[in-house]
Amino acid sequence: MLAVLERLTVRHRGLRHGRQRTTVVAFAAFAAVSLVPGLAVGSPAAADQPVTLTIGVLNDADSLNPFVGIEATSFEMWQLTYDYLVTYSTKDLSPEPSLAESWDTSDDGLTWTFHMTDKATWSDGRPLTAEDVAYTYNRIIDGGPEAATWGAYLAQVTQAEATDPTTLVLHLKKPNSSLPLLPIPIVPEHVWKSVAEKDVKTYKNEPTDGQPVVGSGPFRMVEGSAGGSTYVFEANPHYWKGAPHVDRVVFRVYKSADPMVQALIKGEVDFVDGINALEVKSLQGRDGITAQNGNAPSFNEIAFNTGAVDTKTGEPIGDGNPALQDAAFRHALGYAIDTRKIIDKVYQGAGVPGSVIIPPAFTTWRWEPSPDQAYTYDPEKAGQLLDDAGYAKGADGLRTMPDGSPIGTLRLVARSESPTSLNTMNYFKEWLADIGIKADVVSMESSKLTNVILDGDFDAFEWGWYVDPDPTTMLDYMTCGQRGSWSDSWYCNDAYDKLYQEQLVEMDRDKRVELVHQMQQMVYEDAPYLVTAYDTIGEAFRSDRFACFAQQPDPGGVWLFQSGVYSYLHVRPAADAGDCGGATNATAASTTSGESGSVGTGVVVGIGAVAVVVAGLVVLVALRRRRTAGDRE
Repeated sequence: MLAVLERLTVRHRGLRHGRQRTTVVAFAAFAAVSLVPGLAVGSPAAADQPVTLTIGVLNDADSLNPFVGIEATSFEMWQLTYDYLVTYSTKDLSPEPSLAESWDTSDDGLTWTFHMTDKATWSDGRPLTAEDVAYTYNRIIDGGPEAATWGAYLAQVTQAEATDPTTLVLHLKKPNSSLPLLPIPIVPEHVWKSVAEKDVKTYKNEPTDGQPVVGSGPFRMVEGSAGGSTYVFEANPHYWKGAPHVDRVVFRVYKSADPMVQALIKGEVDFVDGINALEVKSLQGRDGITAQNGNAPSFNEIAFNTGAVDTKTGEPIGDGNPALQDAAFRHALGYAIDTRKIIDKVYQGAGVPGSVIIPPAFTTWRWEPSPDQAYTYDPEKAGQLLDDAGYAKGADGLRTMPDGSPIGTLRLVARSESPTSLNTMNYFKEWLADIGIKADVVSMESSKLTNVILDGDFDAFEWGWYVDPDPTTMLDYMTCGQRGSWSDSWYCNDAYDKLYQEQLVEMDRDKRVELVHQMQQMVYEDAPYLVTAYDTIGEAFRSDRFACFAQQPDPGGVWLFQSGVYSYLHVRPAADAGDCGGATNATAASTTSGESGSVGTGVVVGIGAVAVVVAGLVVLVALRRRRTAGDRE
């Protein structure tokens, strides 16, 4: 993600900063393809041309405005354009210095002080100071449109103050248990001060009249617009951490994975993101290509319309099926879903069955249902629970409402960009029929689905989320206050909200963990979501042309679409890779036919191996964005 959250337009979920979702496409055998005439696959560019890294993606950027977009692609482009006060390590996603070289907090947790570098500048040459950071944060603290996406990170903060050019002080009314987690793009005050609050939602923040977007990151956008097919970034000549090893980064959007993979084989692109397990396997043994299934910090779910309302009046809106407003009805459906089959058939084994909204890798925060609480594929139990809740079968074999009226036909929305979404919902339709509930599957684009959700005109849909290392933002999506914004199920439970507020200020880690566990259990039992899968992300790159991509986390994580720009700063032409600048966890250049680049830890990234999200691993953080429009990522 959210559309931005506000769910503004696309729902990267659009709504979801965090929405993610890797598109899975039916596998087709790849025929050998001749190289594009004139393209020297062994080198990134001719001697007189800039070194260009071309990345194939399956989703465009829904907005280049960091206060509006929600697609994972948008988040990736913001990272190239802007800096963050604090970033994450590639090893385990722990907080690391970025603009802030260090930070400290008062004993009562009400004052946080960040000590910043004095070397950062904007791409137009002007200095970046603590005033820019304070300006960015105060726009969010003021509670305008900017707060929809980023407000949870600054909960309890009353003011951001620049006490001098390199010192930022955050003043809090209560402790904030998620600090120093602050993955918020810092925007230039001298540009954004002319953007009024009323114009934030419509401000495009795109290159105009040949002028690039002003940022402080390693690259600056020189070409591209929301919904476009090509985005071009050039190295920022003023980047304070030193010049990247490539001159340009180009994102090229494809409608499906098959032509994107073909483009990789032909050498038309250098990196592809979002391919499925079979496509990863198909690339095994190809000269100069390295591929993997990287662990993803995400989950996929079937979400229900638990009761859409006008957030100002509280009056019902939309046309959701009333049966789905009953937690007992939704909970019963959890026993009608065969999540093992979804992993085996829909995700080709690249993942593990889903359960709760915190992925398995986040072992501290994740609540595990006990055997007597856990959903199992048990249609008989699902039917019994429905009977107990008053949804008996009529003479026609279909279940009725407790008052005897027909339930009607549930509308199951699948995202048209995502075969996994469609396949999941087709299975769900069959499983509902087995317990006496009629359903139809409807396919629509994610951008349309976002608006349908906001209007409350749906029964159920399939999508997913990225989850931060700190659970605050994911938990926030389920609060009453996010209805009409990041919430897509319209779930509201006052007891849940009370726990959410308690965990926000609880500085005793063990006590906070217990609160977070209680919240997950509550969502699990109320079932606004039925989590179907924790899947992986397929990636591949031309290792005969580029080297030094690093996994995040290390080992097992992804090479791009990370939390931070580590790989973009270290990737370089394979011929010039050397020791990757001492980055011991980076992929070296491919040296033999079909061989994958070796990872510094000694682990060889097998291009045909299907990595599975394993409990206990820490997975990459994708800033709570939906992985793709298909995902809402």
